[in-house]
Amino acid sequence: MSENHPEGNKRPSNSQLMFAAIIVLALIIVAVFVIANSDSQPKENEKVKQDIVVPEQTQAPAVNTAQQEATAPEPQPEPVEPVAVETREPVMPEPVDMVVEPEAPTLPPLSQSDSEIKSAVAEYLSNQAVELLANDDVIRRTVVFVDNLAQGKIADKHSPVVKPEENFTAIEDDIIITHPNSYERYTPYVAMLDTMSTAQIVRLYEQYKPLFEQAYEEIGYEGSAFNGTLTEAIDELLATPIPESPIPLVKDSVTYKYAYAEWERLSAAQKQFLRMGPENMKKMKTRLEEIKRELNN
Repeated sequence: MSENHPEGNKRPSNSQLMFAAIIVLALIIVAVFVIANSDSQPKENEKVKQDIVVPEQTQAPAVNTAQQEATAPEPQPEPVEPVAVETREPVMPEPVDMVVEPEAPTLPPLSQSDSEIKSAVAEYLSNQAVELLANDDVIRRTVVFVDNLAQGKIADKHSPVVKPEENFTAIEDDIIITHPNSYERYTPYVAMLDTMSTAQIVRLYEQYKPLFEQAYEEIGYEGSAFNGTLTEAIDELLATPIPESPIPLVKDSVTYKYAYAEWERLSAAQKQFLRMGPENMKKMKTRLEEIKRELNN
């Protein structure tokens, strides 16, 4: 059974409600982008709005205008006058601060340097080799010993290494010659140098060079001259000839001398060098030549 209602009281269908909802949603979206005064729009009759099936009364130009306005560039904030923040140059450190120089190692006082010297050497040498170093004033002893060595002398009391435990021996026959075992006494000292590379030896010397120069000044020289004195001492040893055969000796009371004058005329430092024996001398000369080149570079 159907009931007749006046046209004006007819309820909108579901499709009409859906369409109206879409229109409202579209207007909400437009309103997000458009600044408009809703009070200036004429108020629609709600009943009439419900009865409209086709949105003929929708003002297309207004919608199009809104769309155009929506696609138009958004209002930009007024330009801000350039301030110091924009034109300020970045604060950079002074050039002297930008170059970081490696800090020189802090050296101990000369009188307290023994433990550090031995610790530094121990990084490269065995404990047995470290024990060959003197127990006190290693740097002062080295400086005095090198200074005398450069003059062809031997400062026994200032040796930076302990003396060999075995005494010098000779084979006494028709011809007296040095016993081969006497050469072996110096093998541990040569091995100590062989354990370290030339670069390591020179680097260790350069690290503690200020202390060597200080000790050199204590004995009355210019500290900076020690490098030259060290080179002279090396040259003194390099000038020592290496014998190709055992050198005859003559006994003089409790000591021995070289039988040939050309060997006996050598300096005390060179004759001491001869006691190391030909093989040890060759190894030592090779290393001394390398050290000299590094020092002169």
